[in-house]
Amino acid sequence: MRKNISRLAMFAMVLMLVLSACGPAATAAPAATDAPAATEAPAATEAPAATEAPADESGFQIPEVVEGKFNVAMVLIGPHDDGGWSQAHYEGLVYIEENVPDVHVAYIENVPEGADSEQVFRSLSRKGFNLIFGTSFGFGDPMEAVAEEFPDTMFIHLTGIKSNFTNFGNLMGAMEDMKYLAGMLAGARAKQDGNPKLGYMATFPIPEEIRLGNAIALGMKKTCPECTLDVRWINTWHDPIIEKEAAASLFDAGAQVVFTGADTPAVADVAQEKGKWGVTYDWYGSCKVDACLTAPYWVWGPIYAGITEKVIAGTYEPGYEYFDADTGALGLYGFMEGQEMQPGVKDLDPEVIAMVEDTLAKMLAGEFTRFDVFTGPINDNKGNVVLPAGQSLEQVDLDAFPEFGLPCSIEVCMKWWAEGITAELPE
Repeated sequence: MRKNISRLAMFAMVLMLVLSACGPAATAAPAATDAPAATEAPAATEAPAATEAPADESGFQIPEVVEGKFNVAMVLIGPHDDGGWSQAHYEGLVYIEENVPDVHVAYIENVPEGADSEQVFRSLSRKGFNLIFGTSFGFGDPMEAVAEEFPDTMFIHLTGIKSNFTNFGNLMGAMEDMKYLAGMLAGARAKQDGNPKLGYMATFPIPEEIRLGNAIALGMKKTCPECTLDVRWINTWHDPIIEKEAAASLFDAGAQVVFTGADTPAVADVAQEKGKWGVTYDWYGSCKVDACLTAPYWVWGPIYAGITEKVIAGTYEPGYEYFDADTGALGLYGFMEGQEMQPGVKDLDPEVIAMVEDTLAKMLAGEFTRFDVFTGPINDNKGNVVLPAGQSLEQVDLDAFPEFGLPCSIEVCMKWWAEGITAELPE
């Protein structure tokens, strides 16, 4: 598959990225916690007590397996209750425990990418965990190395670019769908407020972050052709202070609505202070203040439970799994069943609301996918034609940069900013 070629070839890019790191934290093993449903009101998940297991060489507490059960571990880049990315994955882990029989689950939080994470993956494997999830881009190389040492353990890497097709697989979803819809809402909000300026707080200059920023811009242009989108790179996945500073910088530079690609709800908190609007990310509970317009979010539980059941049955084939909205694993807060629209959305033009609802319904039915989001005509922010009318990007285009000589359907792959984005790509 061209997608597989692209992800494998992009290995060189990983070595060039300087990714975030967090300090060690105690390991916690989830008890049977009631995971909130995707349609319930946001609520914090109570953290289980820390495990009193011995620390490994990296200083992390390594949980014990339970004999006679299938043991699943998760390694988180941030705290399990970060109000964003890690919390969404944590709740997915709890879902496994509650919905797959005879399974024991545990997690380790605040694990930095690099040598420490490799030691954590190795220690979990030595303990006897059968299935290990690593939930950050920079865990890819460490997981790949450990997977070679423990062929009987299954490793699943989130958001990465590599797989060995034996016991090390990759998992990601089309969040560009929900970012596109959120862009429609944000554009309409900015236009109605008389300030056609938006902002995007991006993490690292990788295809994923550029892809999501472009999806926002494409949605924005649907409802506000005159709108523009500024970008700030923060070079961290999780840092509440840096996130707040970057959000404030975008608001102070004139943005009416600011999106985040990072892990905490900081952007909405700053929007509340500034009297403007924020769009949070990752976890449905992140959209907890009136200044939050919406939150594109993940529902990992059913995806994780399905993988776990297949691994137990011996039928799971690791590779590159990239799911779309029709799986039910993606959501747009305020628009899913049982949810109420946020204050900043309720008074938007009814035609905009109808367009978002209709497009979302098509996404959930599998009639509108990530490739429809990226269908021409699309121009970049320098006036060049990226896609002519009717042409769509392919998977390799979504995942790749052109420096690696990949067979993309377009010359620039994903290394371009869409029309309306005022920023330059970093070197």
